[in-house]
Order: sequence, then structure tokens, then C-alpha cells
Amino acid sequence: MREIVFDTETTGLSPNDGHRLVEIGCVELVNKVDTGRHFHAYFNPDRTMPIEAEQVHGLSIHFLADKPRFGEQAHLLLDFIGDSPLVAHNATFDFGFLNWELGDCGHPPVCMTRMVDTLAIARTRHPGAKHSLDALCSRYGIDRSHRVKHGALLDAQLLAQLYVELTGGRQIGFALKSDVPAGGAFLLAGQSVPVRPAKVRPPRGHAASEAELTAHAAFVSGLVDPLWAAGRPLG
Repeated sequence: MREIVFDTETTGLSPNDGHRLVEIGCVELVNKVDTGRHFHAYFNPDRTMPIEAEQVHGLSIHFLADKPRFGEQAHLLLDFIGDSPLVAHNATFDFGFLNWELGDCGHPPVCMTRMVDTLAIARTRHPGAKHSLDALCSRYGIDRSHRVKHGALLDAQLLAQLYVELTGGRQIGFALKSDVPAGGAFLLAGQSVPVRPAKVRPPRGHAASEAELTAHAAFVSGLVDPLWAAGRPLG
């Protein structure tokens, strides 16, 4: 199954207030495995950048001035995402900007039935906990030490790891019993992976030594009125 994990950076909180999308990063997963394929682009928003937004993602108008408009890259983005489900954290925010930008340049919106919201999944799995991307990465041991500021592609890569953990982790498809014979192979993301025969170590004895038995008997003999004494009711 192919899925696209994506993240956006914007000039503000709502396109209805005149804010625009300035960066998008997409990561391709196939059967919950990162294929290494991604789409990443910056966009000139044709407006000023509020200082509050720049402090979050570090993208200045000076940096974005020579970048293409969203409409110039929309066909490349649409080709990449295809008809796959789209995974985002607080997905209604990202879908809102994505669909506004698509509509502004004459493309139909992405159907909301394709939306997978990791924030909603996290709230179900961990009620009452913190559900920010940073907090969830810490919970699942995902390294985010290189995340100084928000960045769409970096955040999409982190979210892809988090999404895998939220939906079963590294044990997706794991079974305690395997029907694959020794020397056979299983499929992982469409690739044949050989099965190595397990090495069985002979059992080791765990009986108490004579010295341990003697020490135990001496300890028990010193107990006063033990529960198992003859004739004493238990319970």
C-alpha cells in the first residue's frame, strides 16, 4: 500500500485570512516502509512574512523571493501524491492550505476521505498526554536532535517514523509463528528477504547445588512458627 506523509509551512494560521503556503515536504511509504522518494518545494507567497511565522520555520521573504509560485509546481506535486492516502499531523490544517492553493490555481481539491490524521490517532492511543510532534517523537524514541526549526521535509520524515510507530511500529506483520521453512524467504516491501536458520543453544541446568541446599535448610530451620508447620491451618 502506498501512502504519502506530508507537512507544510505557511505564513500564518488560515488561508481565509490571506495567509499562504510557503513550503511542502512529502515522503513516500510503501507498506509502511520509507522508499526514499520524496517531494520538496518552497513557494513565493507574494505577500509579507509575519515575524511570528518566520521565527517558527526560519523562512524569510528574502529567501522566498526567487522561488516559484505554488501554481507553477502544482502539477509536479499532484503527480507525486497521485491518488494515495495523505498522512499529516493535525491534518485539517495542512489540507486546508493545500486545497486552498490548489483551488487558487484552478485544480480540484484533494478529497478529504484521503486524509489520515496522526494527531487524531495519537489522541486515541494516548489520551491526556502531549500530542505535539516533538512530544510524540520523545515518547517513541525517534531522534529529532537535528530539528532546530520547523521544516516541511524534515517534519514529514519524522512524522513518517512516528506514523509507523502509531500504527504498529516495527512489528507490523509480525507473527510469533512462521510458516516459512528454514532456508526459505519472506517478502518485505516487495523484496525477497532470506530467512536464516535459528541456532538452538542446548538447555542449561538450574538445579540448586549441595551448598545452596544446605544453606536453605539452615535458614528454614531458624524460622519461628512457620505457616507450613504441621497442624497449622493455612488461610
